[in-house]
Amino acid sequence: MKDGQAGALGRAIDDGTLGEGSIAGGEYLRNMDEARQLDDGRVQWVEVCYCSTPLQEEREYWEEYFDLVKVQDAHARTRCRDLSGAEPWACGDCDCTARLEARLSTKGKPFTPQF
Repeated sequence: MKDGQAGALGRAIDDGTLGEGSIAGGEYLRNMDEARQLDDGRVQWVEVCYCSTPLQEEREYWEEYFDLVKVQDAHARTRCRDLSGAEPWACGDCDCTARLEARLSTKGKPFTPQF
């Protein structure tokens, strides 16, 4: 989390404006609801992203509040049913997302920006 941004992030979450104007819509609020704060202070979450480059569209919204240290795909893009066209919008209910979120839920503590 960037210094001095916890209050602004907390307010954006509380008033529902986090990510306002983004095509990702309510995904930002869902991300913060599921996010975990790790013991070293980093915040981690799993975001369902349909961009060919992870967070291509969302990056500017997240970078207002966070220094993005690591962004990675959930699994090999060659196995992504959305990307291959086999199942449009498959990522929304993908088992890789569910597995990652389940594993993440065991780490750290729920993230709540202090403001």
